[in-house]
Amino acid sequence: MDTRPVIAAILARKSTDQPGVPDEEKSVTRQVDQARAYAARKGWLVDERYIFVDDGVSGAEFVKRPGFIRLMNALSPRPPFQVLIMSEESRLGREQIATAYALQQIIDAGVRVFFYLEDRERTLDSAMDKAMFSLTNFAAEVEREKASQRTYDALLRKAQALHVTGGRVYGYDNVDVLAPDPGPDGRPRRLCVRRQINDAQADVVRRIFQLCADGCGLTRIAKALNAEGIAPPRSHGRGWAPTAIREILHRDLYRGTIVWNRSQKIVRRGTKAQRKRPASEWLRLPAEELRIVSAELWEGAHRRLAGTRNTFRPRAGQPRARLDLASRYLLSGLGRCALCGGSLIAMSRHHGRRRGFFYGCAYNSKRGPTVCRNHLHMPQETLERAVRDAVATALDPSVLEAAIDRAMELVEERREATRQRRIAREDALRAIRIEEDRLIEAVKQGHGLNALVTALHATQERRQALEHELTTLDSPHREFADRQHLRAALTRRAADLRGILIRREPEARRVLQALFAERLAFAPFNEGPTRGYQFSGTGNYGGLLVGDTCPTSHGGPNGIRTRVSALRGPCPGPLDDGAGQAQRAQRRTRRTRPQLTRDLLAGGGGFEPPLRGPEPRVLPLDDPPPTHPTLPYLQ
Repeated sequence: MDTRPVIAAILARKSTDQPGVPDEEKSVTRQVDQARAYAARKGWLVDERYIFVDDGVSGAEFVKRPGFIRLMNALSPRPPFQVLIMSEESRLGREQIATAYALQQIIDAGVRVFFYLEDRERTLDSAMDKAMFSLTNFAAEVEREKASQRTYDALLRKAQALHVTGGRVYGYDNVDVLAPDPGPDGRPRRLCVRRQINDAQADVVRRIFQLCADGCGLTRIAKALNAEGIAPPRSHGRGWAPTAIREILHRDLYRGTIVWNRSQKIVRRGTKAQRKRPASEWLRLPAEELRIVSAELWEGAHRRLAGTRNTFRPRAGQPRARLDLASRYLLSGLGRCALCGGSLIAMSRHHGRRRGFFYGCAYNSKRGPTVCRNHLHMPQETLERAVRDAVATALDPSVLEAAIDRAMELVEERREATRQRRIAREDALRAIRIEEDRLIEAVKQGHGLNALVTALHATQERRQALEHELTTLDSPHREFADRQHLRAALTRRAADLRGILIRREPEARRVLQALFAERLAFAPFNEGPTRGYQFSGTGNYGGLLVGDTCPTSHGGPNGIRTRVSALRGPCPGPLDDGAGQAQRAQRRTRRTRPQLTRDLLAGGGGFEPPLRGPEPRVLPLDDPPPTHPTLPYLQ
């Protein structure tokens, strides 16, 4: 007889968050306390590590839900608890198909599910159990839809009364309107929230519109505000950005018009999303007391914006430019400024009698030196060559061989996992088809027709979902069924990587995107007459090999990483403060111990050679940029 104690887990969820309420008074806290008491009556032991809480999460959410995700991850490979306690079924979810699928996974893992409000166990052993569960889920989803409609009606009434229905807007203060008498707990009772013009911020808004009407672009306006030290809308933000200026110039509230109902929250793929409503469904309400910008100033600014759009509108017969096409710049989107975290972007300007192309910090270029002091612009060809050479040097044959070995292991692991998932889904599909046949026979007999038809529809939806999932679990391509053929293909791919980088082929950018797990950090330095960038980063060689070759993989093997640097030795510079010196010291320490963990994949006998970029040398230019006219560049 097994005398070991039964380990119990707890799942608690509440749809709406409760800000300002002490933890001991929150609904999820009460759910956990009552579940503990229920486990104590049953003689079960609650493990603190397996208390899963989702506070302020909708019942239709199954993706952005930390507690639920932790619960489902704990089921594999073997759950560390034997019992899961909830208050009721709706705590798991209020979406029929997703909730049924989640419960099936929990029960299939060998975990028993109990509801303390009814003191009963939820089982799916018979057709009647499944039908009752479907009916319960149907009622829970109907209640969720009704709650959503009640929320929409309440917000509509608030919008029509010119009350605040969202968050804060720059230029206004949110003011609570309190009831004359306090609430039952003695605290002030809030009736609604109204907007009130903030005079200081309103002056900034009017100035933005005036600058736009006078011909200033978004970037120039943002730089001007940052140079004067004006606080941005977000207190934790890095100054004004051109995107914030654009949003202010297009917000109708500043001209005394409230626009509500522009978007709608929907559920797609188990998580919340938004869809834009057509303009015919928008609610426009006049609010002259909230006007900040005069009609003349609004029209002048938007006349200037319309002129700018016409200037950059594509000519007849020419395709509109697309931002999602492959970039012509090798490092665009792959680097960041080490001082401020802004992106490293490509830029061009007149450089003597020709046009020069450079890389520089986006924050310094778009928001000004107040936000970032990094005004170093490096020639594109110089910086791209340094990165290509450093990465090509790091891709030595032994590292690529280890990555191929690990890639082969991943292919086998994914193939086995896919086979197990297919077997489990096929078993579940057979059970659902049997249940569907039983419900059809019960409908033919005519007993409890409405409830049976509803349960039948839910069962059919579950069957269709499983059939669709089975179609996605395709068998591996025949090219990857043969291990030797797959290894030969990966070896050929690896052998050509260095050549692609060195020859600067169009695929070089895609190679770097697959190689680096995060953006390269570019830190400017100044050593006497020499200026340059020191860059470093960590990458994953396996993603480079597996990501494009094996459709069964979502990334390469972890563990193979490298740090790439264009320099050796300390690089002090006047742009750095004390924190920068500490960071440099830390980087210098890491450079002596590069993070090339081949031993994780090769069985502990890995060799870690130093990874360095090309030797530094001075490359003089005939006509340096005006920001530092007497300094050469470093390759």
